[in-house]
Order: sequence, then C-alpha cells, then structure tokens
Amino acid sequence: MSRILIVDDEPDIITLISRYAKREGHEVLTASDGRQAIEACQREEPDIIVMDIMMPDTDGYTACKKIKESKDIPVIMLSARGTEFDKLFGFEVGVDDYVTKPFSPMELMARIKAVLKRHSTVSHADDDTGGIVRAGALTIDTFGLTVTADGEKNELTAKEFALLMLFVNNKGAVLSRERILNEVWGYEAFGVDRTVDWQVKLLRGKLGPCRDCIKTVRGVGYKFEA
Repeated sequence: MSRILIVDDEPDIITLISRYAKREGHEVLTASDGRQAIEACQREEPDIIVMDIMMPDTDGYTACKKIKESKDIPVIMLSARGTEFDKLFGFEVGVDDYVTKPFSPMELMARIKAVLKRHSTVSHADDDTGGIVRAGALTIDTFGLTVTADGEKNELTAKEFALLMLFVNNKGAVLSRERILNEVWGYEAFGVDRTVDWQVKLLRGKLGPCRDCIKTVRGVGYKFEA
C-alpha cells in the first residue's frame, strides 16, 4: 500500500489516524510540527501527507508550500479552522484536500484513497497524451503540469490539472458541481458548491486571456468551450 506521513502536534490525533491507516494496510510516518514534516520528506519518500495547520515552530501552510517546492507529494490539510478563507488559502499554497476537525476517520481514509488515485492518474497522464494536449488556444504540458494560454504560461497544481483535463475531455458538455466533485475529488461531500467554485476560480486565474473558456451555467455547474 502507500506510505502516509501524519503531521500533528496532538498525539491522540496521530494515534487515531495511524490506527485506521495501518488497518487499511498503509505504512505510517509521523511528525509533530511543520519543520519535522519538511525534514521527514527530505529523508523519506511518503506517498501522501496528512497535516494539521496550527502547529509549533512551522505551521502547516508554510510546510506545505516548502515541501511542494521540491517534492510532488499530495497534501491533505487537517484543521479546526474551516472558514472559506482558510480553505481557499490552502488551495492556493498547493493543498490537495481539506478536512475540518472534528472528522470521521473513515471519511479521511476515503479521501486519502481518492487523492492517491487522482495523483497517480496525473502522474501517468503522459502515457496517453504524449505529454502535450491542445484545446483551442490552450497548450497543456502533462509532463510539467503547466498550461500555456496565448503565450502566457502558468504552473498547475495536481487538482487544477485534473479539473482542467475533465473540462477538456468533456468539451461542450455541461458538468454539474456534483459530478466535478466526484470525478476530481473522488467523493461526495458537503459544501459542494463552494469547494468546486473555489477551484474553478483558481484555475481560471491560471488561464489568463483564455479564462472565459470555462463558462458558468447558472444553477447547474460549468461548461468548457475551447
């Protein structure tokens, strides 16, 4: 199975997640703050990180941003801070998913499975596409996870890439928020509208002059027109 790095300054939380992760067959690594998480990622090769935000020494956001600079490791943020601003900021620094405390350990395991599956799909996308996908004025590099729109190039997070490819592969079709959540995030969850809308907003920001190719269909979802 996979190697999970659990980062939290609460021993009870680490124990709880570790118990369920091991029951699912995963190998577990642990750290008690962001600095230790960064060091652990340099020494080890975790497949995914579950990390709290508010920790001593180095907070989760800072640690996530630092890790993402050199490692392509998906991060699930775990925190009691569940405001829209917290979640949006998390997505902006590269967080792949966001779970609010108190949480269901079984739901967390499902989210870990979904993020790992999505990350694996992104990592092997070049097998089917040859590395380059073109959609109208957009050129998507599946090797480098970048998108170029009318000469303007931007890097994509794993989730932004998965979302963009979902739109490209369903060009002209109206996609509901529920379907987008299920196919990109891999699970059903509360807060559907805001979660999807946040990510679409971030993706549009990466498309520059082509941002309007993602059309909002009022009351339903979104549609991609190259």
